[in-house]
Amino acid sequence: MMNHPWFAIQVKSRHETNVAAHLGGKGYEWFLPLYKSRHRWSDRFKEMEQPLFPGYVFCRLDLLKRLPVLVTPGVILIIGAGKTPLPIDDSEISAVQMAVKSGLSSEPCQFLQIGQKVTINSGPLCGLEGIVAEIRGRQRLILSVTLLRRSIAVQVEGDWVSPLSLNHDLSFDNSTQRPDLRS
Repeated sequence: MMNHPWFAIQVKSRHETNVAAHLGGKGYEWFLPLYKSRHRWSDRFKEMEQPLFPGYVFCRLDLLKRLPVLVTPGVILIIGAGKTPLPIDDSEISAVQMAVKSGLSSEPCQFLQIGQKVTINSGPLCGLEGIVAEIRGRQRLILSVTLLRRSIAVQVEGDWVSPLSLNHDLSFDNSTQRPDLRS
């Protein structure tokens, strides 16, 4: 069976878990990345699991057979451009899955497109590429889902990280073999 692309399904607020359960019951492969957060009530603290991407569940589906997804209780729409659903790059979903499986501390963060691109050379996220930022005095690897314009921050150790080479990010003009910096 062919692996269908991943899509972001927008769901009603606080319905992520129920939608994921319904999608699983219908035979769809779904992904709902969660993180642990600590909440304070007047008399106690409680650790709760919350979605890393609030309001969204990721699902592999055949767009020609999307009606069962759209009629799932709690589903609002499939994210895209206008009325055309757009798939999410497999590498972005794989990176988030790897981060969640790693057991490292993760949390939602502001979407970033600029910054130092790095690669992780060791540790449970070895091989991932992303942007490093300092949040609350700790280094975090920023992983993004571009279509949603949302990101998560995963805590990493400084010695796991090395910058990507400049040539990795530049396109070359074949006639001169010099970097084309116009883009």
